[in-house]
Amino acid sequence: MNKTLLCLTAVIGFSLLNVATADPLTECHKRAIAMQSIEALPFCQEACDQNDGLGCHILGDLYAGGVLVKVVELDYHKAKTYYEKACNLNFGLGCESLGDLYRYGKGVRQDYKQAETSYRKACNLHNTGTGCFSLGMLYEYGKGEIQSFQKAKKYYGKACDLGYQEGCDAYRRLNDK
Repeated sequence: MNKTLLCLTAVIGFSLLNVATADPLTECHKRAIAMQSIEALPFCQEACDQNDGLGCHILGDLYAGGVLVKVVELDYHKAKTYYEKACNLNFGLGCESLGDLYRYGKGVRQDYKQAETSYRKACNLHNTGTGCFSLGMLYEYGKGEIQSFQKAKKYYGKACDLGYQEGCDAYRRLNDK
């Protein structure tokens, strides 16, 4: 009995030590991908507190119900805070997600100029073709700016150059007009 209790205590102790010394971003990402939102939360918070853009972005997704499972209660205000921090840390997907909140008016007043600013930063960071694509869509459909197929085509082309297939398709579609 004492030997079993001692072994159990040792296993739990080593498990806790492993978790305590694990890289917070790795644990955040691993648990978020495994759809373990509640378990991911403290690791993502720690990664974000250490100024890791991906950790902040994942936290934003947890609260916005984005790519990840909607186990954490939706809170667009918190999502905006984390997306802003990710964007300020030059993590392009954070800027893009922030732009989406403004574009669709989720938790904020709908504001196409703010969406444009966020998408432009995402695009200029050269790490997200989807940011360039979203910026192209704003220009193509005249959201927040005067409609400009020339500017839309420019950003669709940039999205394509960054490997985003929908950007290539939209560029081709505008080229055929």
